[in-house]
Amino acid sequence: MITKEQVLEAQNTWAKGVIKIGSLKKDRLSCETFTNEFLDELYAFDSGIVLFKPTKCAVKQFRPKKVEAMSYFIAGDNRACEEDKGFAMNPWIKVRFENTEIILDENRAIAMGNYFFTAPDGNEAKVEYTFGYKLENSNLKIDLHHSSFPYTP
Repeated sequence: MITKEQVLEAQNTWAKGVIKIGSLKKDRLSCETFTNEFLDELYAFDSGIVLFKPTKCAVKQFRPKKVEAMSYFIAGDNRACEEDKGFAMNPWIKVRFENTEIILDENRAIAMGNYFFTAPDGNEAKVEYTFGYKLENSNLKIDLHHSSFPYTP
């Protein structure tokens, strides 16, 4: 059975990874290498379908391929999607998850809530998220990533 602690640890690892990607923005090779490892460690692209819908996408909203996720996180000259600016390159100095609820099962977990991204100037961006995790070799891998800005009437 997947535990709440495993989900919280996966979220913490994801948050630290996003921060590290941004910290490497001046060393493109290291940034690409780390982001590739980040996606391999935390996402299930190698073992099946990943439903990836990042926040800041209007033209190519859904990204089922690893190369498209990489493009979203770090963009660059070889980005897969022209609209990408490199979300994780902001950089962010803090990422905080605020879970509304977590559903736990034998081999799956789903977490939903808000996550907050703090920029170097202290401004915080609030984003809604749903992450689905599956258990692979005792590790949680994300196979559902949906995030969006809160509705503004």
